[in-house]
Amino acid sequence: MKRAGVIGAGAWGTALAQVCARAGLDTTLWAREPEVIAAIAERGENSVFLPGIALERSIRAVGDMAVLADVDLILAVAPAQHLRAALAVLAPHVRPGLPIVLCAKGVEQGSLKLMTQVLAETVPQAAAAVLSGPSFAGEVARGLPTAVTLACADEDLGRALAEAIATPTFRPYLAVDMIGAEAGGAVKNVLAIACGVVEGRELGRSAHAALITRGFSEMTRLAIALGGQADTVAGLCGLGDLVLTCSSPQSRNMSVGLALGRGESLQAALAGKLSVAEGVASAPAVRELARQLDVDTPICEAVAGILAEELDVDAAIRGLLSRPLREER
Repeated sequence: MKRAGVIGAGAWGTALAQVCARAGLDTTLWAREPEVIAAIAERGENSVFLPGIALERSIRAVGDMAVLADVDLILAVAPAQHLRAALAVLAPHVRPGLPIVLCAKGVEQGSLKLMTQVLAETVPQAAAAVLSGPSFAGEVARGLPTAVTLACADEDLGRALAEAIATPTFRPYLAVDMIGAEAGGAVKNVLAIACGVVEGRELGRSAHAALITRGFSEMTRLAIALGGQADTVAGLCGLGDLVLTCSSPQSRNMSVGLALGRGESLQAALAGKLSVAEGVASAPAVRELARQLDVDTPICEAVAGILAEELDVDAAIRGLLSRPLREER
């Protein structure tokens, strides 16, 4: 593998383009925004979504997906709620068997589909893989040490992909359970909003730790119900990502929760944010999916209720604390 394409020039897509370029791949980054393409070409920096970080000069930013027709692998980093539209545009340019690594974390609203299902419906000729794990875009782009999960049902392809994108500071760990990897990434964003609420309400470190632990149980139950494996979500793509995104205001989802916990409206919490907080869109989809599968997810239910203004923060907290006593599982 010598040529990589990256779809989506937000902070995470730009960071992954940086990874590919550092791994020695000829890297093409597709961007929707002309100003991003111009900034990368003229200044070697994505000043819109990842300002202050010098990009590898070998990264080429383009606005035409047809340019990606000859690459050896594609990293699809468009936000989860926009991935279907992006893949539909890409589909005519994808040859059979081309690996597409899904890097968006979420559940599609309406269809309640995971990203691998969206890919199967839009680009069925592609070979799917999932990249997920604890990774802040700015840290990855600067070359700080990062480990992630790369899940692919075809073990040989997964190994080839991992070897293609690995660098001395970006380490992919292999898995075959794509569903578990996806479930972990989708649910952790919703739980990060809940952790932000706990911080914003100043409920203490004990409550924060309890929420992460009980949230991890919800993540695991939902992943298993979807057909994933508990061992997968116990790794980087589940527990690891959950710990990171629930422990730093640098997390876009946690920052939304912080604002909500401090009494701000959702509109105010999202105001001025260029990057997408995937948990806001995924929360209602995760809630509906859990209901359809008859999986108990009280924290995700509470977050969806707060975001939909069905209940206020204090009512959500009281509801969680007044649930019947039960065995831990």
